[in-house]
Formats: sequence, C-alpha cells, structure tokens
Amino acid sequence: MSLLSNKYERALASLRNGRVGEADALCREILLAEGRHAEALHLLGFIALQRAQPDQAVGWIGRSLAVNPLQPVACLNLANALLQQGDAARAVTMCDRALMLRPDYAEALGNRGTALLRLGKAAEALESYDSALRMKPASAQFHSNRGTALRELSRFGEALTSYECALRLAPDLLEARLGRAALLRDAGRIPEALRALDETIERFPGVALAHHERANLLFQQERRDEALRDYDIASRLAPRDADIAFNRAGVLYSLGQLEAALGGYDQAIALNPMLAKAHCYRGSALLRLRRHAEALESYQCALRLQPTYPAALCGASDALRELGRFVEALAAADQVLDLDHGNAHALHNRARCLIALRRPEEAAECFEQLRRQAPDRMPEYALGLMLHARLSCCDWRDYEELAAEVIAGVRNGSRLTLPSVFAVISDSAADQQRCAQLFADNNWAPAAQPAWTGPPYRHARIRLAYVSADFREHPVSQLLVRVLETHDREKFEVVGISLRPEHDSPLGQRVKRAFDRFIDVSGRSDREIVALLRELEIDIAVDLNGYTDGFRAPVFAGRAAPIQVNFLGYPGTLGATYYDYILADEMVIPRDQRPFYTERVVCLPDCYQPNDPLPLTRSPPQRSEHGLPEDAFVFCCFNGPHKILPDTFGIWMQLLERVPGSVLWLSHARESCVSNLRREAERRHVSPDRLVFARRVPQLSDHLARYGLADLFLDTLPFNAHTTACDALWSGLPVLTCMGSTFAGRVAASLLTTLGLPELICQDRAGYVARALELATNPDSLRALRSRLARHRATGPLFDPERYRRNLEAAYETMLLPPSG
Repeated sequence: MSLLSNKYERALASLRNGRVGEADALCREILLAEGRHAEALHLLGFIALQRAQPDQAVGWIGRSLAVNPLQPVACLNLANALLQQGDAARAVTMCDRALMLRPDYAEALGNRGTALLRLGKAAEALESYDSALRMKPASAQFHSNRGTALRELSRFGEALTSYECALRLAPDLLEARLGRAALLRDAGRIPEALRALDETIERFPGVALAHHERANLLFQQERRDEALRDYDIASRLAPRDADIAFNRAGVLYSLGQLEAALGGYDQAIALNPMLAKAHCYRGSALLRLRRHAEALESYQCALRLQPTYPAALCGASDALRELGRFVEALAAADQVLDLDHGNAHALHNRARCLIALRRPEEAAECFEQLRRQAPDRMPEYALGLMLHARLSCCDWRDYEELAAEVIAGVRNGSRLTLPSVFAVISDSAADQQRCAQLFADNNWAPAAQPAWTGPPYRHARIRLAYVSADFREHPVSQLLVRVLETHDREKFEVVGISLRPEHDSPLGQRVKRAFDRFIDVSGRSDREIVALLRELEIDIAVDLNGYTDGFRAPVFAGRAAPIQVNFLGYPGTLGATYYDYILADEMVIPRDQRPFYTERVVCLPDCYQPNDPLPLTRSPPQRSEHGLPEDAFVFCCFNGPHKILPDTFGIWMQLLERVPGSVLWLSHARESCVSNLRREAERRHVSPDRLVFARRVPQLSDHLARYGLADLFLDTLPFNAHTTACDALWSGLPVLTCMGSTFAGRVAASLLTTLGLPELICQDRAGYVARALELATNPDSLRALRSRLARHRATGPLFDPERYRRNLEAAYETMLLPPSG
C-alpha cells in the first residue's frame, strides 16, 4: 500500500472513531502531497458536512467530483450539502447524477424525495420514496419521509400508516414521532396530536423541537399560559433558534404582555436579522404600545427584506394612519389591495383613511365591499363605521335595518361599533353604557400595576391636568378656554397635557397661554405620559376627549392620578372603571339614569357645559348675501350632517310643507350631502330649492352674526346640538329641541333650562312639530320668545363664565374629599 493510501485509510479510521480533527489533518497532508486526491477531497467535504459547514462542503466535494466525476457517494453528499445551503433544485440534479451512476442507490432516491419536498413537489417526492422503499423496505427513515409527503398531499390516512410503520421499525425515530403529531394536528385530531407530543417529550425531554411543536399546538388552542411554559423550555434548550424566540414573543403578544413581546421580537431579530416576520410583528407590538414612529420603522425593515409582504404593508398603513399621514397610509393600503383585491385588513384601513380624509362616499364603498365579501366576518367596529360614513354624506340606504343590526349587536355583546358612532343612532343610556363597556374591556383593561396607589397627595394647591388632543380651533377649546384662563391660581395649579403637537391658530395659542404649564406629549408613548403625570403628582386628571378623535384611554387605564374625570369631550359614559367621575348636571343625567354610567356622577348646579361668550361684533348681514328669501320663515340647523337622521329630516319636511314659503337653512356640506338631501326632500314632496346650504365663512364672528338671519333653530335627535346650540342662543336665535333619553340627547334641554326657556323643550316629536308650527305662524309669540332670550342671555347663568368656574372648582374640591361613611 502506498504512503498516501495508508494515510487515507488512517483518516477513515480516525473519522469512524470520532477523531474528526485527526481525520481532517491527515486529509490535508494528503492534499499537500497530491492536490488532486479525489478521496481526500471528498472526505474533507464530508467532514465539513458533519460540522454543518455547507459552503465548505460544496467546495471540497465539487473539487473531488471535478477530479473523478464517477463517484455516486460524492454526488449524494454534495446533494446533502446543497440542501443545507437551501438549494433544493441543484440537490435534485446531484441525486439524479448519483442514480445515473448507481441506479439501485436507495439513499439517493430518498434524498431526492427530500429535495423535491423542499421544492413543494410532494407527488414527485412520494414517487422517489416509494422507489427507495422497494429497494429498502425496512428503512424507517424512508417510511417517515413518505408519511411527510403524503401529509403534504392531505392523504392523512396513508400518511399515518407510513409514520406508524416507521415507528414500529425505529421507535426512537424523532422525525417520525414529530411528523405523526403534525399529521394528527393537520387532520384536526388535536387531543391525539397533544398525546403524541407528550409521549415524544417523555422519551426525548431535551429536544427543543418537540416542546416547540407542543407550544405551537397549545397556542392554536388558545391555551396560552401552557404554550408559554413550553416555549420557555424550548427557548432554554435552543437559545439560538430565532423561530422559537419569534413564536414565544407571539404568545406574549396575545397575552397583552407587549413590552415582553417586544423583547422577544428583538431577540429573534438579533438571532436572524433577515427574519421579516419578526420585524413585522415587532411593528405590531410597537403599534399597540402607541409608539407609532418606531412601529413604522419596523414595518419598513420588514418591507426592505420582503417588499410585497401584505402584513407589513397593512401594518405600515396602520402606523401611518395613527401618525396622521393619511395620504401615505392610503397608498400603503392600496399596495396591499393591488396584491390581494379582497384583503379585509387593507380594505378596512383604506376606509378609515378615507374617513379621516373626509371622503366618506369612498369609505362607505370600501366598507360595503367588506360586507359583501364576508357579511359574517366584518372587522371589529366596521359595521358602525360604515353606517357613520353613510350618515356623513346623508346616505340613508337601509338605515333602519343597519341601525337595528348595530343596536342588536351591542345588546348581544358584539363589537360592531365605536361608542362615538353609536351615540348618534342610539337613544338608550343602557345600550350606550353597554357599547362603551365592550369597547373599554376589549381594548384597555385597567393596568395590573397602576402608576398611582395609596393616599391622595394633599398638595397646598390642587394640581389639575387637562388631557386633550383638541387644544386648537375646536369646540372643546372654544367652550373651555375662559375657564382655563380664570382658574383660581391660589387654589389650583393648571397643567395642559396636549396629545397633539402645539397648534399655531389663535385659539390654540390662547389655550396654551391659559395653562401654568403646557406640555406637548404627542411624541410620547402612553406609558411615558402616565409616568409624566405620576412624576408631576397630578391630583386630578381630566380627560377632555373621551372616545373622540385623538383620545388616549391607556393613559387613564394606567391610573395616572388619584382622581380621573370624564368631562366635556364625550357626552356619555366611557364604560371603564378607571374613570372615577363624570361631570354633568341634573338634566343631562337625571337620577334615574345614573345606573347607566360607570363613573360616579357629579352634577354642577347649572348647565354642565361651559361657555366663552365672545363679543357679538357684527350686525347680521342681509339674507340675500346668504341665498335666503327676504320675506320667508327660515328654519335653521347647523349641526353636522351625520346627526341628521331620516326621522328628523321627515319632520322638517312636514314643517316646510305646512309653513308656506319657508326654507330650511343647513350647514355647509359636501356635494353628496347636498344631492342626497335634495333628493330626500323631493321624495317627500318638498321642492329641493327650499333647502339652502350655508357657505363657509372665515371668522367665528361672521358665523355668529349670520344666526340673526334665521327665525328658529331646529335641533336633531337622538344627538343634539351642543356647541352649535350655544352659538345660536348666544346670537339670539331660539333653539327648539326634543328631549332625548341619553346625555347627548339632553344637552340642548340643559342649555334651555339654564337659560330659563323650558317652553322650547318638547317631550316628544308631536310636541316638537306643534311648537315649531306655533312659532313659525305666530310672529308675536316668536318676538316675545326672542325678547326673553335676549334678557336671560344677558343676566342668566348660562353665559356667566365666572359663575361656571366657581361651580366647577367646587366640584373638583368635592372629588378630593375623603369618602363619607
């Protein structure tokens, strides 16, 4: 035997005895003497393969086959190395080459089947496994692989037979055990699948994959706590496995442990930076934490790795929408829909962007498409939003049926609508409470570890924080600004927590100056805002948003202050236990309605709604300037179009029919509203020309002045005029309302009661029509009413901001008193 042959035999013996380093060294010595030694090159490739170094294996074995292409074993090992590299197509080619050299090579047929499975060619893989088994019918591995091919083909019965045959031949074949469990799972035989995994874990307690698969199955069964325990075991056994880290983060995410989930996704990304799904779901965790800018960055990372990843595009659209970048959010949703026309998430997000962009007609179309394609699987709150989009353009198609469906859904505990939408169609305080509770419970549970616990702070001055997204040109700021400016600074320290960036408008700057401290928290997370309020030791935190645009309920769910108050922004209960009080009056929340408010009710002695009565600097313009007839009775309603429901509009049309020549003056509206309302008027036998639509005016003073052109303001139901009613009354225009059963439907009655004009409050629709007709046809009665309104406006409590401020401060002081009894 030659010296080189002797060294090669020693290398083989060393490898058989587990002395891999020695075998490697001997092969390298051979190659120093003979660089084209095919056997040594092959053996070095085989050693690299065992060391999971596929790139090196491909290099060594490729050189060996270049020297001697007639090596079937080398062809097979090169196929294995290519499979490790993920190149299944070339692996099939090398297996075919091995079989050309050795047609009875069962292992080559088996590995060919494995490569074909990786390529998604299960039927061809099955043929290869069947051929291999004809040569080696006692190969447990071939039976197991055959079972996997059959499972991919959904031939579950035959697959189970193959796995069980493999396990009879080799009871410890882990691959067969895991394959059998996966088959039982795919066949829907969940208890059996779990038993199979339990048996596997009992036999192989240190195998991470078994715990991982069991955790995945438990997670699918929503047994999340048990799943987490198995993920923890799998993670300890395989700390470098990115998929385990990713799936463990997923169960934490589903449990609402968002910070922990975020850490898990970070771990998965550290282990595999190319794992697009980890970047995507990291974005989802950040989105739920309201860290929208960071969420967008994560989604963009996922999209750099996988540009057409629908979940990441949808997530980016969500983040952009939350950041107020609605045009970009819409474009991202459209990208998804280009890939998948019926993607429900993208359609839903597109519709919400269109609502924000004030394109309700298109939004309604998106919602309608969602409803057509999956009537029983509409996204949460989508049905209510569809109804809102339609109402925003006075599209009343199927209104009665849709409203009844939404109301029935709320009563049944379904999440069909946002509370803010429901308040427009519901005249039941009990139903509104149910809707708000569903919304709060589904989204913002009270913090497990509240930021504030213990006794009140007892500061020398009460630290009062107003939290709002509306410190800008907005009705809330318009109503409250005088109170903010005049708060008693000897008793109160007043802080503004702005959920949106500082607003440069005159009112925005006036509101900012009214606070002792104004803090823009728009770029901070909910947790950071909670920590800020705790650090400031705020005594009373007042939520001026409720469930209106820009709200941040998690700040209050975190218990940022000892006393948390729902006030002014949202006319109804928020349905959450972490709001201690709601500020109201005896009219908007009468005593018999208090059980339908989750908060404790604190009633102010006059109207709950503040006012900043601006000087009426302009005399009324001419009617002709606004397209109004000079000698006709002008009914007026400047409420938003979404508050005008078919019943109310029908009453208004009755009034126009019965008051000859009269017109109805409505607020500025989009073209779809105008055309829909004109069509509805014609359908009720009223000339469309008798509807006059106000144009936009540049200043609030111009708006207030033109109220003088109207004769009577007609209120809406079940959602009244609020700020609009105050504007009308301050301008001297009588407001006729019909008493509702909810907070939102009793605001105008509260204003009129405080003003001393109860005769303008009707108890039902028939009384509403009768009173409107009386005032429209009896000029003396209307003049007397206007005269009383002018006197009471000047002397009564409704437009007395100083009196209101004292009442409000007394309410705050009462909230801080120790509970009685």
